[in-house]
Parts: sequence; C-alpha cells; structure tokens
Amino acid sequence: MTRRELDAARITDPALRDAYTRCRALNARHGRTYFLATRLLPVERRPAVHALYGFARRADDLVDDLGEGATREDRDRALRRLEDDLARALRTGEGDDPVVKAVTDTAERYEIGHTLFADFLASMRSDLHVTDYPTYGDLRAYMHGSAAVIGLQVLPVLGTVGPREEAAPYAAALGEAFQLTNFLRDVGEDLDRGRIYLPADLLASHGVDRPLLEWSRRTGRADPRIRAAMIAAEELTRKVYRAAEPGIALLDPLTRPCVRAAFTLYGGILDVIAGQDYRVLHRRAVVSAGRRAATAAAGLAGIAGARVRARTARRAPRPGRAAPSSRTPLKGPVR
Repeated sequence: MTRRELDAARITDPALRDAYTRCRALNARHGRTYFLATRLLPVERRPAVHALYGFARRADDLVDDLGEGATREDRDRALRRLEDDLARALRTGEGDDPVVKAVTDTAERYEIGHTLFADFLASMRSDLHVTDYPTYGDLRAYMHGSAAVIGLQVLPVLGTVGPREEAAPYAAALGEAFQLTNFLRDVGEDLDRGRIYLPADLLASHGVDRPLLEWSRRTGRADPRIRAAMIAAEELTRKVYRAAEPGIALLDPLTRPCVRAAFTLYGGILDVIAGQDYRVLHRRAVVSAGRRAATAAAGLAGIAGARVRARTARRAPRPGRAAPSSRTPLKGPVR
C-alpha cells in the first residue's frame, strides 16, 4: 500500500520514497486514530499527511522521549538541530533527517507557509520550561503553535471548495479541539512529566490545584472536585468542536470523510472519558475497535458518495451545451 500511495503522489526519488515511508510508519505506530482517518484520504494525498504527522511526532519525541537520562539541555540541543536542519532544507532543498526531507517536499508541493513550522517548533521548545498555564488565553497562545498550525498545515493537502482563507479559522479550531481532547485524556501522563495543560483558573474554580492532582494520581483515589474540573474541561473542548465543525463543509468533498472520521473519533474519546466517570488521572480513554471500524465504514460510504457526485458533476451538461455522448472521453481523472 505504501508503494501505491507514493506512486499516486508521483514521488519517484528513492531517498524521498524512503523518507515518506518512515513518516508513514511513525503515523501508523503512534497515531492510531489519526492514521485511520488518513486512510480515508485520496491515495495521492496520504503521503503528505504522513510527512506532516511524522515531523510533528519527531519534534515531540525529542522533547519527551529523547532517552533515559537526557537533560533539558540535551533536549533543547536536539530540537535546535532539527530546527536548523528544517530551515536549511526549506531554504536549499537539502536536509539530513529523512523526516525533514519528506516534510520539506510536502511543504513545496502544497505551498505550506514556512512560518507555520517555526511557530510549531517554538511551542515545542516551550514544553522544555513551561509547566502550567494560568488561563485559557495562555493555553491558546501555546496551542496556536502546537495545534492550530497543524490544522493550517494540513488544509492545503485537504483542499477547499472556496478560498482557503475562509476555511483556515475552522481548520485551526479543529486542531485545537483535537489537542484539548489529548490534554484531557493525558492529564495523568502529562502530570508525570511535570506538566499541567488544563488552565489553572479552570481547575481553581473547582478547588483543584497541582498538589491535589498529584495526590489523586499517586493514591489512585478519586475526588469530586477533580471530577467537576474534568467535566468543565470536557464542556470547553466540546465548545471548540462545535465552533470547528462548520469548516468541514468548506473542504474538498473527497477529503471531507477523512476529516469527519477524525472529528468523530476524537470526539469519541470525550465520550469514553465521560463513560469512565472522568477518571483520567487513573485510566487512559481509548475508543473501542468496534467504534473505530464503524466510523471507518461510514467514511468509506462517504467517499463512495463523493466520487459518484463528482462523476455526475463532470458528466452533467453545462447550460446551453449538449450532454456528451457515452463515447466522449471526460477530461481529467475520475477518482
């Protein structure tokens, strides 16, 4: 399947094909929900999304999973090497890291703004020294680089039915919704790393602070104040989903099923969290295989419908013109 994707995307250079293949492997291994949604994209657009995910994953791993004994300075140096490699590759087309090679090629093919990568890396670097966010406004400033820009990077790959700038705010909001979902799901794991992403003022309004969270994480005991705060965080996240959802209709019909699937699956994580009574400090919420399969099936049905509508639109006569005969070849590829 990897070869089919690369061939469809007209990626022929052996080194570049290997770079994209590595990115796909990162997506498959670490982003199960994201990878499943990517499978619903037109085959020629999948490598680009794999490259964008692979680069984001590489940077995240340098911050959080560089290796046992790695210091903050070690992580900072590794992140700066990646940043320098990317800057050189975007400028000259030459990069050392295979993931950088793939994402640079994707940026060129889809004309993705270079500042989006710079903003992303700035947010990743802040994870080396920022451990909490006093307000939602502070968190949103961080999420601009860590989440909103991801939506904006992917948007040119997805395509739109109108001006891209009209869809951009929705794409950014959807990136934030996905990340807020991750923050809520991963409260316990992030706390183990010394970080709290949920806004301190939201937590404090329910009587929750870092010591209480650490106590609950350590003892495995629930607390009604923490539950109330997690419910508030869920409500905040669902509000962002509602703000982002209208943007799906602005996308290329052939890519809407992919985004709809991601929207449904990530939203499903919130349902699981609620079903587990908001015990996010003690259990990781995972969408069941059955629900993922049902969402994928719905996405495939959506793709089939979009392709039929696309074929019908190509065959429909323009006003004042006769319909083409069945022997007249249609211009352009039929997906």
